Amino acid sequence: MAAERSTEQPSSRPSDGNTPVSADVEDHNDVAEDSNTAQKEPEKGDDSGSSSTVTKAANEDGTASRARQRLERFKALQARAKSATERNLKETAAETQRLATDPALLSSLARKHAFASHNLLKADTEAAGEDFERKRAWDWTVDESEKWDKRMEKKQRHRDDVAFQDYTQDARKVYKKQLREMQPDLEAYEREKLAAIEKAAANGDLEIVETNDGEMIAVDRNGSFYSTADTVGFTENKPDRAAVDKLVGDLRKAEEIRLKKRRERRGEEDGDVTYINEKNKQFNQKLARFYNKYTTEIRDSFERGTMI
Repeated sequence: MAAERSTEQPSSRPSDGNTPVSADVEDHNDVAEDSNTAQKEPEKGDDSGSSSTVTKAANEDGTASRARQRLERFKALQARAKSATERNLKETAAETQRLATDPALLSSLARKHAFASHNLLKADTEAAGEDFERKRAWDWTVDESEKWDKRMEKKQRHRDDVAFQDYTQDARKVYKKQLREMQPDLEAYEREKLAAIEKAAANGDLEIVETNDGEMIAVDRNGSFYSTADTVGFTENKPDRAAVDKLVGDLRKAEEIRLKKRRERRGEEDGDVTYINEKNKQFNQKLARFYNKYTTEIRDSFERGTMI
């Protein structure tokens, strides 16, 4: 009985933390853990499969979108190339037509057309018994007509004044031309004038007086501010660098014109000598008039050494 009692006590007595667990209980726990692990593994496999499917679909969508973008860019480039080709063809045709057309011939045709229209209108007016000049005057006002008459008179005077008369007259023509080409700097003139007035007023040479209507007047006290025939104060003026360069350029231009006219009087030429006698010179000049516009680029390429 003592032995039976000893064998039954372990099964009936509850185990605490320090009591060892039997092998059956451990086996049962292992089996439960294996079953849980087996249940979790398919779930993980399902998650990985679904994520890989989503990633693959996203990659395919990105590849398709990139392909569409490349196709759109390619079509845009094709359209640009086509439009550029058409534009180049149009510009080439216009340039060819412009080079083939002689501007002198066009202006000559325009003058002939205007002259023929004038004669036709004059003939029709005279046939109707009307005054042609009076009828033409209806198209303009009195001021426009007077301005036109003055312009024609001035133009006729210039035509009569072309021939060389004497050196004084030639110098006068050069002076008139320089006056027409001169462009004064009015802003700089006003600044220098204002600075001179302020300086003279500070020194006591000028007195600024205000009139009854509010106008400011500068009064010269000792007569030294305004220039006279005996004034030499302009010798102290120092022009700026731009004015000096302009004067030098005008002198060089005048010298070049003088030398060019002298060469023309002597029959000399600036270009290369491409003739052996006077007859050959005339023939080369005739060729140059007709074919220089086509051969200029070729001759320049030969001179540069870049002709292929």
